Amino acid sequence: MLISTSATVPASCRVLAAELPHHVGRRVTVQGWLHRRRVLKSVAFLILRDRSGLAQVVVAEPDALSAVGDHPEETVLQVTGTVTANAQAPGGAEVTSPEVVALSGPAVAPPFDLYRPTVPATLPTVLDHAPVALRHPRLRAPHAISAASVAGFRTALDALGFTEIHTPKVVASATESGANVFAIDWFGTRAYLAQSPQFFKQAMVGVFERVYEIGPVFRAEPHDTARHLAQYTSLDAELGFITDHREVMAVLREVLAGMTAAVADRAGEACALLDVTMPEVPRQIPEIHFAEAQELLAEHTGEDPRGEPDLAPAHERWLSEWALREHGSEFLFVTGYPMVKRPFYTHPEPGRPEHSNSFDLLFRGLELVTGGQRLHRYQDYLAALAARGESPEPYAGYLAAFRHGMPPHGGFAIGLERWTTRLTEADNIRRATLFPRDLHRLTP
Repeated sequence: MLISTSATVPASCRVLAAELPHHVGRRVTVQGWLHRRRVLKSVAFLILRDRSGLAQVVVAEPDALSAVGDHPEETVLQVTGTVTANAQAPGGAEVTSPEVVALSGPAVAPPFDLYRPTVPATLPTVLDHAPVALRHPRLRAPHAISAASVAGFRTALDALGFTEIHTPKVVASATESGANVFAIDWFGTRAYLAQSPQFFKQAMVGVFERVYEIGPVFRAEPHDTARHLAQYTSLDAELGFITDHREVMAVLREVLAGMTAAVADRAGEACALLDVTMPEVPRQIPEIHFAEAQELLAEHTGEDPRGEPDLAPAHERWLSEWALREHGSEFLFVTGYPMVKRPFYTHPEPGRPEHSNSFDLLFRGLELVTGGQRLHRYQDYLAALAARGESPEPYAGYLAAFRHGMPPHGGFAIGLERWTTRLTEADNIRRATLFPRDLHRLTP
């Protein structure tokens, strides 16, 4: 084995760890991080980690064994050697007679051993050292699942004729008329970080009819819980020419099916590593009206939530268990939320105006999606704002689209981190979030 600091090979010549079984008998080059060393009296094993997995490198030359100890775990290495079949090695093949090039200086030890199969660290330690901690395969896996979910979201909506858009995250007025917004100084003018792309995606229905966006949203809500973040990734969709919110729900069902299929196809190894049980998306997701849900809760839980404008987390969990028990579904639509709990742009329920043509989707006990039908007539917006004691002036730019004719429309938003959290059954949403931002954390 030769250890040097010579130049790297071209990327086109590199073989990934997972590809080694296809190159038995050939001399190849692999590159990655030194995941683990095992130095014995007459042989050493280097486990190299790259984006595809692990590769075993066998060092048997007597004059090379002493050099193995010069490189601690996480040093970046380039290894050129012969691929040899070995059923005991990762993937069934290993690299022998290696030449090793160090591509980085000796690495500083990570805060915990990344080669251990489980994570021997607390969540605060993981979050404080995220740039290196996320290299652990089990900590990396949720983010591979998240990436596959986004790919499935895009694929499903592209197939349904949607156009992807990219909207501003700095806005002149609070999206939902709430106080829980981050105010910023925009060149001497008060502005806000966007709570959602809601206003923009509605306007773009007037341009493309069907649109979606994947991007960050910001909520200055003082919740210090395992399910809340101050910044998260929202998967938004909006579509025009609908009859009511049930057409939106039907599109959402197709999106969920696409996301689960993409996760199974693109992140199978990550799912296996975390023992993820993929949910089945029913052809018809069961639904229950908000008022009926409250009646069920009052009858079976010993609590009486009737008259409350929203569901408590415990009630969401109970309803999810009910849906699984009665309908065999891990998904449940709750429709008809009270208008007092929904934004001003929400369409009321015909014949029952105290309720709305809106819905939440519960998944494994957690609110995952909010959506519904929107108002689409300009005069209805003026009336809705007046009913809430608000002036239309701050919303002039938003309302302009409705003065020029908008079709009946609606949409939904999926919280990506919540989706990944429930899919992996993590105990805290921060385990499914890259560099989380919350009440206490602004770094790293």
